[in-house]
Parts: sequence; structure tokens; C-alpha cells
Amino acid sequence: MLFRSRGVIPRSYLQNVADYVMRGGAVLEAAGPEDATPLSLYNTPIAQVLPAMPTGRITTGGFKPQISDIGTRHPVTADLMPPGASEGDWGRWFRLINAAPQRGTTVMEGADAQPLLVLDRIGEGRVAQLLSDQAWLWTRGIEGGGPQAELLRRLAHWLMKEPDLEEEALRAASIGNRLAISRRTLAADPVREVTVTGPDGTQTKLPLEATTGGRSAGTMTVEQGGLYRVTDGTLTAIAAVGALNPKENEDLRTTEAVLGPIAEATGGSVQWLVDRGVPEVRRVGADRDAAGRGWIGLRNNESYFVTGLRETPLIPALLALALILGLMMGAWYREGR
Repeated sequence: MLFRSRGVIPRSYLQNVADYVMRGGAVLEAAGPEDATPLSLYNTPIAQVLPAMPTGRITTGGFKPQISDIGTRHPVTADLMPPGASEGDWGRWFRLINAAPQRGTTVMEGADAQPLLVLDRIGEGRVAQLLSDQAWLWTRGIEGGGPQAELLRRLAHWLMKEPDLEEEALRAASIGNRLAISRRTLAADPVREVTVTGPDGTQTKLPLEATTGGRSAGTMTVEQGGLYRVTDGTLTAIAAVGALNPKENEDLRTTEAVLGPIAEATGGSVQWLVDRGVPEVRRVGADRDAAGRGWIGLRNNESYFVTGLRETPLIPALLALALILGLMMGAWYREGR
């Protein structure tokens, strides 16, 4: 949002925005020059969910946005740079709102390593604070442009809690008779090992090899079909190995060839709704046909077993006797008056 506090919007409305984020919503702020003045959004109730506090200063010299060290491992900004590049060779931006991060993760930096993009989770919601209003320069191709569309796409999906953009994630997938496992983390030291539990309960330690973008991966050959459980002690993933299409899904064409003979042998029938609509449902005896023209029957087989019987008196016998005697005496007394 771009915002300038003019006193037109009641503070209660802005408090509702903050409450919305705390309850699981999301907000993306693209800070402009107003954020370095008393008209800043930081001077409203929304400040309680913003991770960086403006200092009141603005950097106006040209600078090239760069990915921070932790940003190279964050799914929003990882892989934005070309493979093997140590910094992004992108077009310059010319305005940066200076701010001091109070919490959250700074994934992009501007001039003098100042925070440019800060991401944070607060309550049940998420916040992204872009401390410049000049991302559009990349779209226009100024000085070669940059990955503005991809950056904003990832930002939007991260704010909407896209599972593929979770900072800490463990995934497992079957590829033929191999199990492929990947682990992503923001920690500088990636996860090196996971425990794989097979369908028969057998546990295997699988080492992972660090790759790029805070990821580590490993594969193993599996012999049994079924569910495999993978855990690193914190996160858990499950993968199914083997045929994914059970017998009932091999041929999904509508036919009576499979169940028709069984229905006929048991006195029933297969009826097509397209011919006569929904058939009438009747109750029939155990020795009667269970189907006819335009109707189907539900047999009253009375096929059940009594496995136990327990009787519980409503009230104790002595109490029942006392009540009966009391009623008789009451009736005798009333008739005698």
C-alpha cells in the first residue's frame, strides 16, 4: 500500500487492518517519501505490524538492489540472481527510505547495505515492507531492468502462504523406485541427514548434500511399495511409492460389465438414470425379487444376531413398593374424607 496520513481515515479503520494481519491476513507496503515524514504510516496503528521503523532520512543516490546473505536462502529472493553470480547485475533505483529493522528478515539491501525488503510473520499473518517506491524502474527496463515481476509474484504468493515458498520445508517424492528428498532452511548450516521409515517400519539414515538457495537434497532406492515417512527431527514428510492408480481407477468408463453379473445373480439389477430417471425404492421380502421395471427393492432380510441382553430397572424395587403403598394410602385417605 502507498499511504499518506491526512487524518481522513479514522484510526479505528487502520487498527482493523492491523487486527486483520494479526488474525492471519497479509499486507505489503511499498514505502515512499511520505514514510520519512510525520505523515508516515508508521505513525498509525498499522505500525504494530510493520517490521522496520523509518528513521526520517531518504537516500536519493542511485544504487543497485542486492540480495542479502540470508536472502540467498529465502524462497522469495533465492535464485533471483543468475546461477553462480555473487550479486545482481540489475538496473539502479534512485530512492531508498532509510529504516531500522525491529524484527523480521531483511532479504534485500540497498545503498550502504541498508534494508530494502523486510519480511516478517506476526501473529497468524505476514507482512512485507519494500522500502522504496521505484520497483517499476525494473519493469521499464531502465539500465537493463531487473526481475520485478518475478519478485512481486513470489512476494504475493509468500504473503498468501503458498506452501512451496515456506522458509522451512521438508519434501519427499517418489520417482520410479527412488525416493527424492529435499530440505530447505534459512539456517547458514543446512540439514545434513534425515531418517526414512519404510512401510515395514525399517528406519534408514539418509545423508543430504547441500545445494543452493538454502537447500539440501538426497535420493535413495526403495524396494517396497507403500508410504515412506521422512523426518529430520523437526519436520516430517510422507511419500507414496508404487502404483498410484488402484484397480478401481484403471478404467473410469461407465459400464455394467463388472457389477451386472453380480447384481443379476443376487436378484438385483443395474438401472441407468438416463433411461428412466431415478427408480422407485420399495421394501420387499427376503424371498422376493429386488428389482423390476422402474423400481429397485431393499430386502428385509432380518439378518441380525442378538449378542447380549441387559435389563436395568427404572427404579429400585423397594422404592417402587413404597411409592405404590403411598399412592394407595393417599387414595384411601382421599376417598374417606
